[in-house]
Amino acid sequence: MRRLPPLRALEAFVRVVRLGSARSAANELGLSPSALSRRITNLEEFTGRKLFSRSGQTMRLTDEGRVFYDSVAPHLESLAAAVESQSESLQTLRLRLGVMPLFGTQRLFPRLGELRASHSRLHLDIDTSPNLFDRVGDTLDAAIALTTGPAEGFYGVQLDQNTIHAIANVDLVKQLGTTPDATALEQQTFLVHTDMPRGFEAWKDAIGCKGLQPAAIDHYDSGQLILEAAAQHLGIAIMHSDHLARNKDPRLAQLYDIEIASPYSYWFICRPADLEARPVKIFHDWLIKAGL
Repeated sequence: MRRLPPLRALEAFVRVVRLGSARSAANELGLSPSALSRRITNLEEFTGRKLFSRSGQTMRLTDEGRVFYDSVAPHLESLAAAVESQSESLQTLRLRLGVMPLFGTQRLFPRLGELRASHSRLHLDIDTSPNLFDRVGDTLDAAIALTTGPAEGFYGVQLDQNTIHAIANVDLVKQLGTTPDATALEQQTFLVHTDMPRGFEAWKDAIGCKGLQPAAIDHYDSGQLILEAAAQHLGIAIMHSDHLARNKDPRLAQLYDIEIASPYSYWFICRPADLEARPVKIFHDWLIKAGL
């Protein structure tokens, strides 16, 4: 039998390439940066190739490293699939799913009982940390997040098509009236979701205030916190109409009666090959049928 490469070093190498960051890969693996670097060095010594160039804490993939990754990655996927296929006797199917917190609380969790009732062996590991799509195919099997569409090489299903709205406390909505006033709006703080940076620009264009410069723009990575901040008079949230409707918070209201197509939608995304894995396939088919 041929000598096997150091598998932990291979895992570290692949994660650095897929995440685009040695620090992110170290965090995912629970390693210190120096421990991750040692694993990469072990792999380089085993292969006799310079896989990364190093400058301080920065690691950049070399041309040799890219060729090595393109050659090895498909075989690692085949190995993972082979191991998974022999794990059916465990009687548990596990899906590592990335979900934005607001989608989880408003749309997914209220319906998960239906999924469990029809597929009792399927269990979900839920990940709500940022940059979900960047980790699909590595630490995640699939993800649901706000985006303009899947990256090249990924399978995606668009789950909705929404409209952008400014959402604020009902008292502020009454104060600002029904007609956009740039002078009044420039005195306000706007709350923008980090995954929806183009939403504010689309809203400004639609109300005829493209050059609007508000008092401040505060960024949030949580939709639920943005809505709560708006309810607490901390600013005007730029979110989807669906977020407001499902939140059902009497403290909040839509500012101005203007329909604005959103650049963003919720998408389910996975790698095409992973759609054949039973946990991903079961969840995907249920998600589409449930109409979430």
